[in-house]
Amino acid sequence: MSKTTNSVAGGLETVTKLVAIACVALLAACATPDKPTRATVYDFGPGVAFGAPTASTTQPALVLGDIDATGALDSNSINYRLGYADENQLRPYSQARWSAPPPQLIRQRLREQLGRERAILDLNESAALARAAGVQPRVLRVDLEEFSHFFESAAQSYGLIRLRITLMENTAGGERLVGQRTVVARVPAATPDASGGVKAMTAATDAASLDIAKWLAQQR
Repeated sequence: MSKTTNSVAGGLETVTKLVAIACVALLAACATPDKPTRATVYDFGPGVAFGAPTASTTQPALVLGDIDATGALDSNSINYRLGYADENQLRPYSQARWSAPPPQLIRQRLREQLGRERAILDLNESAALARAAGVQPRVLRVDLEEFSHFFESAAQSYGLIRLRITLMENTAGGERLVGQRTVVARVPAATPDASGGVKAMTAATDAASLDIAKWLAQQR
């Protein structure tokens, strides 16, 4: 065999080895998935450390049950709407989520606000009070109907919350409707992103909680 033939054969062998190495490397890369990006987790912050109700401001105890919500509003998704494109589509931020479903976060915030002027009881605490002292506090039921970062335009947005609240009273003849209303609050967002939306939605929740507290104080 001539030197030229040996040279060609050696070159082909080298190319074959290089191709094989490249294929192995490519397969290894494909077999190893990229490290997933972890979503940023948000909550409503630490809140305000309110003191216990005082004798001069304390109102009758109130039972606050779980807040009812359905669908996407009862998940950990942080949702937004593009009002200028399709306001009927509720979209989740892909790299951000709540630490707990909004009904839980909102209930905790509402409990903090209402607890400034009255004792807030869970359903089981109310049952125990009724058995021990024969006292049946009024019950506040809350339905979460909307909770989103709403974009009026690409540059202007706000945190939006809508709650339907129902105040019931237990009587000897059964439950009696004391009052019902819808509470809507919206607060402008400082930035058009998940972080700005979270801050605005938190502030909207606080505004709605204060509105509810004022409404309850007027019910007789």
